[in-house]
Amino acid sequence: MQTAQKKLSNLFYLILGLPATAMGFGLSIQIMVLSWILRTKYGLDIHEIGIVWAAGPIAGILGQPLVGLISDKVWFLGGRRRPFIIVGGILTALSILALTSIDLINSSLGIGSLLAVAITVALTLDLSINISFNPTRAIIADVTPEGQARTKGYTWMQSVSNLFGSLAYLTGALLDNYILIYVGVIIILLFSIVPLFYIEEPRQLVKEEQDENKRTQTNWLELFKIYFAHGFSWLGIQTMFIYLFAFLEQRLTVVDDNALGSIQGWAFFILNAVGAFLPILLLQPLTKLIGQVRTQQISVFTMSLAYFAIALFAKSAIVLYVFFIILSIGWSAVVSLPFAIMSENVDKQKMGFFMGIFNLSVVIPQLIASFVIGFFIQSYIKSYAGIAFIISGSALLISAILWGIVKEPVTGKD
Repeated sequence: MQTAQKKLSNLFYLILGLPATAMGFGLSIQIMVLSWILRTKYGLDIHEIGIVWAAGPIAGILGQPLVGLISDKVWFLGGRRRPFIIVGGILTALSILALTSIDLINSSLGIGSLLAVAITVALTLDLSINISFNPTRAIIADVTPEGQARTKGYTWMQSVSNLFGSLAYLTGALLDNYILIYVGVIIILLFSIVPLFYIEEPRQLVKEEQDENKRTQTNWLELFKIYFAHGFSWLGIQTMFIYLFAFLEQRLTVVDDNALGSIQGWAFFILNAVGAFLPILLLQPLTKLIGQVRTQQISVFTMSLAYFAIALFAKSAIVLYVFFIILSIGWSAVVSLPFAIMSENVDKQKMGFFMGIFNLSVVIPQLIASFVIGFFIQSYIKSYAGIAFIISGSALLISAILWGIVKEPVTGKD
C-alpha cells in the first residue's frame, strides 16, 4: 500500500478524489453543452430538450444499483471498483465526442430523427457516467474510516471536482464549447485511469475484527429520510440545470445565442469555483462544530433563498452571478456531505449497492424535472421567466425541512 494511503495524507485525499473529478468533469460538460447544443445547433424545443435529459436517468435507475451490487462482489484487475471506473471513463469520453456529431450520426445511419439520435447519445453519456460515478464514490468509503476521515474524503473529493468543474465552465465561457469537449475528453481519460495505480483497494470491505452488529447494520429509517431530503434538493438543482438557458432567453435582453451560452458558462463557473474552496474551508470545519446533518440543512436553506432571489431580482448577468455565489454554499454541501452521512447508516459490505440506490434520489428528481416540470415551464416561462427558480427554491426549502428530521450519525463529529 502506498505510504500516502497508509497515513491518509492530503496527497492521498487529492488522488482519491480524481476519479470522481473525471466523472464530475464529464457531468459539467453535459450541463454546459447539452441544452445549448440541442437548442442552437439542432433546433430542439424546450420540452424536447427535457426529454433528452430524461433519457440518462431512466438508464441510471437500473444501472447504478446494478453496477454497485456487482462491484461489491467482484475482484478484477486488482480492484473491486477499478474495472468499472476505467470502462466508464472511456465510454464517457467517447460519448462526449458524439455530442458534436449528432447530425452526422443521424444522416450516416439514415435514422431520420435528430431527437432519437440525441436521446441515444444522451442515454449513452449518462449511463457511462453512471457506470463510473458509483464506484468513484464507493471507493472513498472503502478506503477511509468512519467519521471525520470519511467526511474529509468526500469534502476533498468535491473540492477537487468543483475546481475542475469550474475550469470546464470557464473554458466554455472564455473559449468555446467545442474546445471544452475536446479538452474534457483528455482530462476524463487521465483522471479515470492514472490515479487508480496509486489507490490500493481492500480485498475485504470490512475488517474481521470489527463488531459484527456494527458492520452489518443498516438504519433503514434514517436512510429513507436521507433519500427524500436529498431527492428534493436535486429536484430543485436539476430544474436549474435544465432550464437556466431558457430562463436567460426570456429574462435577459441579450439575443445572441453565443452570448447567452457565455453567461450560462460564467454562472456555472462561479458556482463551482467558489464551491471548490467551501467544502474544505467551510463545510468540513462546520461539521466538527454542529455536525454533518445540521451543516447540510443550513446549506440547503441558503440555496433555497438564493433561488427565490434569482426569480425575483436577477435581471442582469451581474446580479445573477452574485446569487450564484450564494448558491455555491448549498451546491458544495449537496454533492459532498450526503454521501458521508449515508455511508455511516448502511451495511459496509454493500456500500456499492447502497450508493447505487442512493442515486435514485438524484435520477428520479431529474425525471420529474424533465417530464413534469418541463411541460409546466414550457407553458408559463414566457409570461414569467422566473417560474423555474420559484420551483427550484420551493424544492430546496422542502429539502431543508426534511433534513431537520434526519439524525446525526454517531460518528459524524469524531
